[in-house]
Amino acid sequence: MTTDEQKAIESEIYAFVGQEVYPLTPAADDINEAMIRQWAEVMGDNNPAYLDKDWAAKSIRGSTISPPAMMYVWGQEGFQVTKGRAPNAMSNLVSVFDKHGYTGVLGTNVKQEYFKEVSPGDNVTIEMIIDNISERKTTGRGTGYFFETLSTFTDQRGEKIGTQRFKVLKFIPQEQPAAAASEDKLDVPTRIASPRGYDNKWWWEACDDGKVLIQRCKSCQTLRHPPRPMCGECQSMEWDSIESTLDGEILSHTELHHPKIPGYQYPLVCAVIKLAEGTNLVSNVIGCDPSEVHIGMKVKGVLEQVDEKTMLPQFYPASPGIRP
Repeated sequence: MTTDEQKAIESEIYAFVGQEVYPLTPAADDINEAMIRQWAEVMGDNNPAYLDKDWAAKSIRGSTISPPAMMYVWGQEGFQVTKGRAPNAMSNLVSVFDKHGYTGVLGTNVKQEYFKEVSPGDNVTIEMIIDNISERKTTGRGTGYFFETLSTFTDQRGEKIGTQRFKVLKFIPQEQPAAAASEDKLDVPTRIASPRGYDNKWWWEACDDGKVLIQRCKSCQTLRHPPRPMCGECQSMEWDSIESTLDGEILSHTELHHPKIPGYQYPLVCAVIKLAEGTNLVSNVIGCDPSEVHIGMKVKGVLEQVDEKTMLPQFYPASPGIRP
């Protein structure tokens, strides 16, 4: 690339600095206890300031608050984004980068700052601009530019709640070595390989051998899953295991639609299943239409080979005449 070509590109992209991505936009829903509870459950954050009304009423605040890290959550657009978004300054900037060969994209870091607490009933408003674009950089991923968006969050009274900076690298992907000519067929995609670490390798190896095991504390006999080194009840590091019957009941479930992941069969129903032994297991429910799956449904698991490399427990309705 010549100096003049680089200058021409930079004059085009730097024109986006300061442009508005989102105007001042109130969240579709006010801050509410249900979303806070679900977020705290997923994140494993049981801070009573978020969840316990009685505790919060006696605190200096007088009421529960929204977790500060949820600040960006309230303005999310939801499922509709899978059908496309209206063009804005950021999508237009990305298009300019793509046009000039900077097709690689990598989110590099995010920084949030908090200034004010908000509570159920408040409404979070977001405003976003393209704040800055770096000089041309050479990175391990390729040559490109970092651009950073700045989101400012306010409440319904216009008081600043916090800010978020999100930095993205747009780069020219490095050329990969040409694949050697071969008459062999391409490998069939497989499921995402299980991470087999020091503390859980034994569980996956048991699946390979046709067994689903549940870890048991040798000291207090408490069962636990997923595998981990220490008992959460008595902190003992000594354990053995028992084999599950794979009799279960669905506690919750969802059907994955988008994006479709290579190596997985669709429709794809994922469920949290309470095993008869008392522990929970996340697995797929098959052998029935997704519309038939419901909370409280009795299921029976079978260890099956889901691709040429992977054995996994899969669950079928525990009804007469349906496998197993």
